[in-house]
Amino acid sequence: MSDDAVQVRRAARSIGLWVGVASGVIVGIGIGILLLVILATSRREGEEHGGGGPLGPAAGRDDFIVDIDVVVPTVIILGILGVVLLGVVAAIAARRSVGPLGEALRRQRNFVADASHELRTPLTTLTSRIQVLQRRLDRGADVAPGLVELRRDADTLNDVLNDLLITAEGASHPDSEADVGDAVSTAAATMSAIARESEVAIDIAVDQEVEARIAPVTLVRILVALLDNAVQHSPAGRPVTVRIGRDGRYATIRVIDEGSGIDGIPADQLFERFARPRESGRPRGFGLGLSLVRDVAQRAGGSITVEHSTSAGTTFLLRLPAVR
Repeated sequence: MSDDAVQVRRAARSIGLWVGVASGVIVGIGIGILLLVILATSRREGEEHGGGGPLGPAAGRDDFIVDIDVVVPTVIILGILGVVLLGVVAAIAARRSVGPLGEALRRQRNFVADASHELRTPLTTLTSRIQVLQRRLDRGADVAPGLVELRRDADTLNDVLNDLLITAEGASHPDSEADVGDAVSTAAATMSAIARESEVAIDIAVDQEVEARIAPVTLVRILVALLDNAVQHSPAGRPVTVRIGRDGRYATIRVIDEGSGIDGIPADQLFERFARPRESGRPRGFGLGLSLVRDVAQRAGGSITVEHSTSAGTTFLLRLPAVR
């Protein structure tokens, strides 16, 4: 049985128990109030005549007289209140019952949006590679190197899709470790076609070699998102620099662009879903890339922050737990 089915059944049992207990309490309180009213307004038979026989009033008898004029309105009022309270219980139960469904729909929408965003860059790269190969083929040039790059991009696309499916299932890569330098090189190669079209060079600087506790494919995926963001906001002819280092127990990756800085949105809100800074003149994004980077970094025990941003450029700092 799938996790979703187990969760739905568990929620159904919980809601059924809650509704049963709440309904029982309401009915019990109503019966208790009715009994109290009956006991408070009833009297023994014969008391109104000063006695019921030679042995005194109601001697040896347990008969009571109940005032219908009091009991009947009480029963009606309690019935109306019971119906109202049970309606409230039903409304609350309905809200709780659709909670798991609403959460499942939210997760589904987020996955579709995230997958669409994450697959967009590899697909754009594939399209660019194919266009380059077509131009080379038309000129009669050698297309073998381009085919190798095309195969690598297809493998990257497959890895990204598998990583997204693993994440959607709530699973993780057990005991994964990634060489940060290799991951940065792979991400830069994936972005090379897009960067070339934007006339932006990607430079890599290694201050210290380091490994991080994260799956290599996952690290490549978030680095592509960071590089894609940096390339979009970099002016033509200016480089994007990726600087690799270590700070205590953390591997550090700085992605530095020379754009005009973050404008139109506070830096701390930049990592929220669908948050977008002011338009930079490049193709408009959907405000998902940096949010995905934050989510992945936090799941891995790290963080992503805007280290600084000015009119001369912006630096994003990705920190991940280092190996050893």
